[in-house]
Amino acid sequence: MGGTLAAAMVGAGHDDLVVIEKAEQRRSELRDRGFEVSERIEDVGGAAVILLVTKPQDVPAVLVDLAPHVGPRSTVVSLAAGVRTATIERALPDGVAVVRAMPNTPALIGEGMFGVSPGSRVPRERLDVVVELLSSGGEVLVVDESKQDAVTAVSGSGPAYVFHLAEHMIAAGVEAGLEPDEAHTLAVRTLVGAARLLERSDDPPAELRRRVTSPNGTTHAAITTFEERGVGEGIRAGVLAAAARSEELGS
Repeated sequence: MGGTLAAAMVGAGHDDLVVIEKAEQRRSELRDRGFEVSERIEDVGGAAVILLVTKPQDVPAVLVDLAPHVGPRSTVVSLAAGVRTATIERALPDGVAVVRAMPNTPALIGEGMFGVSPGSRVPRERLDVVVELLSSGGEVLVVDESKQDAVTAVSGSGPAYVFHLAEHMIAAGVEAGLEPDEAHTLAVRTLVGAARLLERSDDPPAELRRRVTSPNGTTHAAITTFEERGVGEGIRAGVLAAAARSEELGS
């Protein structure tokens, strides 16, 4: 995700970017992609915005190394799932602004969704800078941090739900007689088209579904089976489980 965001930002004209990476092989890969790369965390000194793109369990150690090199003019943006802004603020010097962000993988193609929450000491103008930067990788929604676990469950993990649906649509298509490549094309293009229609329509998903579902038709047979098998309840339960896990990671 760090490399993806870096590429998106450079593509949007932000050419004053340095990537800090400790792993030698990864540094080499990033340099091959044209990035300015360093292994020295002290090189973040003076940076206006610092993106913390690391696993949640690695955050405490990274903050220990980072703290001596940031000051009140810095804004730290954490993309670590579940880690609260207050936790990061306590580990950094007074005055350092902290923003929490939850991305998702469609940022790889500039179609990401970012849920962003400012910490307790983020001026509006700094939040605007963060939103503008992340917009290089997709859409940005500013929400209260109390909603971040739900953001994680709906959009952070959400692409996996769509991929899971695609897996089963393709498998069922093959079982029904299609060739694998035919089933793949039909499923993927249907998902893309339906998503675009949903995005552009003023009608809610339930109404769009109703319009496709003729009484006793093929779609009705599928939807009825989904309901009998508890597919809708399973999806809601899964999203809530993801939100609960996000909360656990931050506790």
